[in-house]
Amino acid sequence: MRAGVRHPVLRAALTCALLFTLVGASLKAAESRLTPLVRDGELLVSFVLEDGFTDDVRDVIKSGLRTTFVYTVELRMVVPGWIDRTIATTTVSNSVEYDNLTRRHSVQRTVDGRVDATRVIEEDRVVREFMTTFTRLPLFRNTKLEANRDYYVRVRARAYPSNGSFLWPWSTGLLAQAKFTFIP
Repeated sequence: MRAGVRHPVLRAALTCALLFTLVGASLKAAESRLTPLVRDGELLVSFVLEDGFTDDVRDVIKSGLRTTFVYTVELRMVVPGWIDRTIATTTVSNSVEYDNLTRRHSVQRTVDGRVDATRVIEEDRVVREFMTTFTRLPLFRNTKLEANRDYYVRVRARAYPSNGSFLWPWSTGLLAQAKFTFIP
């Protein structure tokens, strides 16, 4: 006889509970790096992707291949006893292209398709920060928010190119979520 859980349903339930615990723990770690702030009629969002700039990503960028991190940021209203409502969605794209001749990176940030920032950068550290961080980026107007209601901001990310040679562990799922109460 084997030691351990014998009943297959009980084994499946314990496995699911363990997976939910692990996923919850990883989201809590990422959640601390997402900060919404309501100021001057706008919702400012700060976000840092901790482990997004791996050695594989750096190698792909150094090869000269244009690399893009696409962040989908959702503003959602908590609706007790029902499905939460999406108030607005914004897409932030950070792209980098390395020029092997000049040894410089051309980076660009777009917000909902319009160019927000472009720069030429020489240092890898600054490129990493540009690609994985946005600080107090005005993504939403607070005109649609109701006073004294609970809301949350949710961030998902994808990376391009996304072929099989390098895979980001965060490329399809929820990265972070942060709740706040709108008090005008």
